[in-house]
Amino acid sequence: MSTPLRLRLFAHSWRSDWNHGNAHFLRGLADELRGLGHEVRCYEPENGWSYVNLLKEPRAQQSLREFRTAFPDLNCCSYSPESFEAFLDGELRDADVVVVHEWNSPEVVSAILAARKRYGFRALFHDTHHRAYTSPKEIAQFKIPEFDGVLAFGDAIRQIYLQAFHAQRAWTFHEAADTARFQPCVNGQGCEVNWIGNWGDDERTRELQEYLVEPLATLRQVKAAVYGVRYPQAAKAQLEQAGIEYRGYLPNLSAPRVYSRSALTLHIPRRCYTNGLSGIPTIRMFEAFACGVPLVCSPWTDLEGLFRPNEDFVCVSDGQAMAAEVANLLKDDLARRQLSAQALDTIQQRHTCLHRARQFEEICQELGR
Repeated sequence: MSTPLRLRLFAHSWRSDWNHGNAHFLRGLADELRGLGHEVRCYEPENGWSYVNLLKEPRAQQSLREFRTAFPDLNCCSYSPESFEAFLDGELRDADVVVVHEWNSPEVVSAILAARKRYGFRALFHDTHHRAYTSPKEIAQFKIPEFDGVLAFGDAIRQIYLQAFHAQRAWTFHEAADTARFQPCVNGQGCEVNWIGNWGDDERTRELQEYLVEPLATLRQVKAAVYGVRYPQAAKAQLEQAGIEYRGYLPNLSAPRVYSRSALTLHIPRRCYTNGLSGIPTIRMFEAFACGVPLVCSPWTDLEGLFRPNEDFVCVSDGQAMAAEVANLLKDDLARRQLSAQALDTIQQRHTCLHRARQFEEICQELGR
């Protein structure tokens, strides 16, 4: 795109990734758009839920420091909800395109849409979550037809916005790996099996038991670890009983170092991504592949053809198959190297934040910007 755009991006948080996987992709996308020559400004509420909870963590300052170091040129600022409308007038008066992520309050979204009527910028709604499928009443608050279009992180979500929420337009806009920060570590000493993921709200409790706790409990000789937040005490006790070390909150930008210690990593999608939203991978798959880590996945169907099943990753049918596959791969260095090399190639060829930034430019051209 020859003409730089004035882009304004609103998200729940840029500083914090605590229980906020959306931040992973959003940071990388914004930075790539900036690198392409666009004027990018990023906004968040000053005391958002994720940021407030991050500050309670022992590794909070490390996480914030890593963010500032990794993204020194990203223009991020916070606003007070009480003075938000006045703040918008100063920030959006000259905007070309404003992107509103779905984890914003209805009040924030309404104020941005009102500013759109005053200043004439294009407004895009960006969804990287499952609420449109699992909690449609929450999305119905956002006046979707008033946006110029929707960026949906999977085709199933795109169809929901067109059919149920009457979006003017919608594009399938998958997440991707921030390969400027997520890449293989040369000095990796892969030896452990791990899973990086948050507990959630009982969205995969049964799956974690079947595909994580029980298989690794049968492989006592394997060094196993879990990273994430919001684990209830009962879940922590189950992990301990199974011989799995629970290590708590992991700053996202520390994940490549963890992956470098991984012989392989597990992936256990939330239930909604294995039924109605099959085909939508979560950010963890992109990041693990970008770091060159072999990945074994609980049942998930790649309906949108982003990867090469059984070439980029291994998908198992049940818990017994998970235990068997982990045991086999740990004994087969060549198979692990082949998986990781093929997955890394797929990421580099198709699924980097730069790929998505260029797709975003094409969408802006469609919108006349």
